[in-house]
Amino acid sequence: MYDAVVLGFNSRVFWRCPMARLVELYNTHVSGRHLDIGVGTGRLLDDCSFPVKPPSITLMDLNRDPLEVAAARLERYAPELHQANVLERWDLPRGSFDSVAMSLLLHCLPGRMPDKTVVFEHARTALAPRGVLFGATVLAEGVHHTPLSRLAMTALNRREDFSNLNDTLDDLDAGLTRTFESHEIQVRGAVAIFAAHAPA
Repeated sequence: MYDAVVLGFNSRVFWRCPMARLVELYNTHVSGRHLDIGVGTGRLLDDCSFPVKPPSITLMDLNRDPLEVAAARLERYAPELHQANVLERWDLPRGSFDSVAMSLLLHCLPGRMPDKTVVFEHARTALAPRGVLFGATVLAEGVHHTPLSRLAMTALNRREDFSNLNDTLDDLDAGLTRTFESHEIQVRGAVAIFAAHAPA
């Protein structure tokens, strides 16, 4: 259901950022030492191409169920599992990953964007020199909404599946600027796709 609804219908119809674009994001930035946060079912990692074989993958989520589902899907990679709240200390070794992904995560986190961007600080700590943080999030302002996407976003906030009615492109950009030396953001429909780079 998650693959069909969240990555399939919602991404294509509401947010106008199809799953293929997210897989492309992974193909561009994923590394052989990768941390994936908010793992869903593991579909994006299942579909992407890693630069080395076998990759070292750590899956991180607040809830155990998606970790176990994603781990079963990615069994061929023998991923490590780490259950933690992304807004709090991650308790992972410093500089241990060359890539960190948080796709379709920020719009689910509680609070305003300036509060959520503490996750960028945690990611920078976990990244090795020249490592990359990348991800995608549905924003309320600064992206291209349709009446349908605005209605869907409001409904998902009412159900507390989302918490992004105050999330703006400017605040996302400011959070990345505060934490990383360089970054880029692309807007695709109602989604901001970002990548930020740790220094050498």
